[in-house]
Parts: sequence; structure tokens; C-alpha cells
Amino acid sequence: MGEVSFIEVSKRYSLRVDGVLHHVQALDRVSFHVHDGEIVALIGPSGCGKTTALRVAMGLDPATAGRVTVDGREVRGCGHDRGMVFQHAELLPWLSALQNVMFGLEMKGLSGTRLRETAEKYLELVGLKDSQHRRPHQLSGGMKQRVGIARALAIDPAVLLMDEPFGALDAQTREALQAELLDIHARTRKTILFVTHDLDEAVLIADRIVVMRNGRVQQEMAVPIARPRPDLGLVRGMPEFAETRYKVWRALHDGPTMH
Repeated sequence: MGEVSFIEVSKRYSLRVDGVLHHVQALDRVSFHVHDGEIVALIGPSGCGKTTALRVAMGLDPATAGRVTVDGREVRGCGHDRGMVFQHAELLPWLSALQNVMFGLEMKGLSGTRLRETAEKYLELVGLKDSQHRRPHQLSGGMKQRVGIARALAIDPAVLLMDEPFGALDAQTREALQAELLDIHARTRKTILFVTHDLDEAVLIADRIVVMRNGRVQQEMAVPIARPRPDLGLVRGMPEFAETRYKVWRALHDGPTMH
């Protein structure tokens, strides 16, 4: 299972700048639900709270008020029921791709033959079986992100949290990894909460889109494109794609009046 619930979640930071204390309301009573096996995209302008929401769900930052639950259990710190993929893969540079994936599994307690076989399985899942012995400096940006995805998936989390994982990549690599993610989702049925600032990406990938502004959920909308989705180039040509993209655009620009 991989049900995720945000229940009246608020997050307040205190920052001291030039000797002056500032209070930042990053999240303000955020509530939404992610169903098991669903891909939900969080989208909104910079500073709207979407990455903070992901960090609270991972357990990296505690909520100031409210709670996040995974399968009914309140998040209280990091756990193996959640895996996170960051915008930059943050691989250990002295380890190979295989060893980077194995490192995460060792933290979970795996050892011996099962440790290596599991790491190899997930590198193969992301198409990097032949590059498993390369170190990060020998990998392209897209390949590093594939290793990051393999590392997160290898611990077999109920929920995969992804923070703009393709945002730093060129357009061609980004499109290839979007298709790869959809293929992985079709095979694993993992619940995915995906942060992006890209309207097209949100509509291409998600089952539902949560639009955020000023630390609040402004609107939720379903993406009426069935799975499994065909070639993403074909999806872009669907009227449902254009209509949903326009709704998201209006929600981002017009405020909460759109329904």
C-alpha cells in the first residue's frame, strides 16, 4: 500500500537576515490525499511550498502543525516506506553506480548475495545494467538521475517522492526520462508524489495535479488521460492534454476562481 495524506499541514521557518528575525510561512494548512498507485504532481511558482511539502512527507523537516500519514501511520522522521529522488542525484563520487545503489540497501540491512542481486535488478530496471561499474563522473546527467531513481526504488518504498528530478536536464533527456518513469510506474505501481514547475510535465505524468500558491493548495484537478499512456508525443497531441494544461495555467495565473 502507499496511501499518503496531508492533514492541515503547516510549516513555519524562522530566518535571521542581517540581524533581523524573519518568519516564513512555507505551508499553511495544506490538505490533500494521494491514493495507492497514483501519481500526483505538485505544481506552483517558486516559493509556493511544494518542495517543503515533499520534505515534510519524507520526514526531513517536521511539520509545525498538522500531520502527514503514510498508510495511516504518522510520519515521524525518515523511513524505508518512503524513497526520495532529488533534483540532483547526490551520488557518492567515490562509488560506482552499483555501489551507490548497494549503499542504500546496506542502510536497510541487506547483505551478501541478495544485496548485490537487488542492486543489479534495479539498475537493470532503469536501463543501466551495462554501466553499473561506472563512477558518477563517468555518467551523464540523465544516467545519474537513473541511478538516483534506482537507489530510491531498490529499498522497495511504498511511496516515491520526486523533487523536480528532471529539472536540470536538457529537453531530450528529460523527455526520455519522463517516458522511463511512466514505464517504471506501469511495472511497479508505486505511489509517486512528483514536484515540478513544468506544466507539460505535470500533465504528461500525473493522474492528478495539485496546484499550490503561497503555501496553500489552491486547486486539485484530474488528468483525464488513461493509462498506460501511449508515446508521449501522441499524448501532447490529445485534446485532453491541451485542455488540462490550460486549466492548470489558468489556476496558476487567475487564482482560486477556476473550477
